[in-house]
Amino acid sequence: MDRIRCRVYSLGLWMSLLIVSAPVSAGEPSAAAGRLALHEAVEIALSHHPSLLAARGALQAQQALVDVARSNFFPQLSLGSSYQRATANVNSSGNSAALGNTSLRGSSSGSLNESFNNYSATLTLQQRIFDFGKVGADVEAARENMQGSSWSEEASRQTVTVNVKVAYFGLLQARRLVQVQDETVQQFEQHLKQAEGFFQAGTRTRYDVTTAEVNLTNAQLNLINAQNAETVARVTLANTMGVPERPIGELEDLLSFQKFEISEDQAIQEALANRPELLSLSAQRQAAEASVRSAQRNYFPVLSGVADYSYGGEDFPLVRNWDAGVSLTFSIFSGYLMQSQIAQARANQVVIGANEEAFRQNIILEVHQAFSNLTEAEKRVQTSEIVVRQAEENLDLANGRFQAGVGTTVEQTDAQVLLTNAKTSQVQALYDYRVAEAQLQKAMGRKE
Repeated sequence: MDRIRCRVYSLGLWMSLLIVSAPVSAGEPSAAAGRLALHEAVEIALSHHPSLLAARGALQAQQALVDVARSNFFPQLSLGSSYQRATANVNSSGNSAALGNTSLRGSSSGSLNESFNNYSATLTLQQRIFDFGKVGADVEAARENMQGSSWSEEASRQTVTVNVKVAYFGLLQARRLVQVQDETVQQFEQHLKQAEGFFQAGTRTRYDVTTAEVNLTNAQLNLINAQNAETVARVTLANTMGVPERPIGELEDLLSFQKFEISEDQAIQEALANRPELLSLSAQRQAAEASVRSAQRNYFPVLSGVADYSYGGEDFPLVRNWDAGVSLTFSIFSGYLMQSQIAQARANQVVIGANEEAFRQNIILEVHQAFSNLTEAEKRVQTSEIVVRQAEENLDLANGRFQAGVGTTVEQTDAQVLLTNAKTSQVQALYDYRVAEAQLQKAMGRKE
């Protein structure tokens, strides 16, 4: 039995040395790291997080597509040049059989297989005059898609923001729990000293000393676990900010209760009006409607103006010519291409409309859940404050009874465990409330 007690006591001393050496780097902020406010953490994430960089790239791509669609409103100017060497043989009846894609000589005379040069340079100007609104529909569809990408970028911003808040509160929670476990270790160290003193005085048995040693060792183990959780939370916050190597120092102490005043109906109405994902789907639906109109316009003719200015001939100096006119293009049969394009556009419109309604329902559910979590966390915060006060009073009574010689180590241990659990529950409730508040604001579509 004495050997077991010796091993327990040795384990306790070993844990104490580990607490002194290791937690300084794991539980305490880096000396080189400054104080990090929540709004600073959010700003860093909005500047560095890769998901936002991807969202901005997607928005820029959609902006370029608007310019692509709009380009059909402007004249199209092209320059082409060519050189050919060919023959222009004729038969006895005067019919020519030209080799190559070049104009034939006007004369039928000349030797057989006589070849000649042909130089040409042509400047062509084309301008679409009227197409029954097809280009306008294409531009509208591109603009709505760009607006949808803009709302998608805002949704990514809000997602990054709420993730940073949750990680920030998580680190605050982890550090609070380290404090709770450290206080517990200190309490059990005092219990051990008291038990040893009473044992040496002959008023307590060795059992009380051994029990105090075991309690201290368990508390030290819990402190190590809490410090490890703090390290993980610190790395998680840096990763959520998009800067994994950044040291995290002191934080704002935001784990306090401040009631978030809003009714559930108000939250739902604000969410349906402001959620960027829903606004993005609405823009995509309007883009799909414009795409249907654009596909339908393929049935109508296109009126264009064309002008050419050219230099050409067999030898230099070249001959100058020009022409100008209008063209009317009307597709008679395209192998059912236009019908298929219209069917595809309408199907996309139906899909986007269904997704919009589904997301609208999910928003209402998300707000209900976030509001319920906020209400439940609020009640736990209020109750945990009472429980902590009661547990502190209970521990004071247990310590007093033990010092007076009428209490037992079991009472003292139970009281300390109850206080530790009460403080842990209080920290958890405060964390849950702040997280539920952040998630509710995100569900409502609030930017901050």
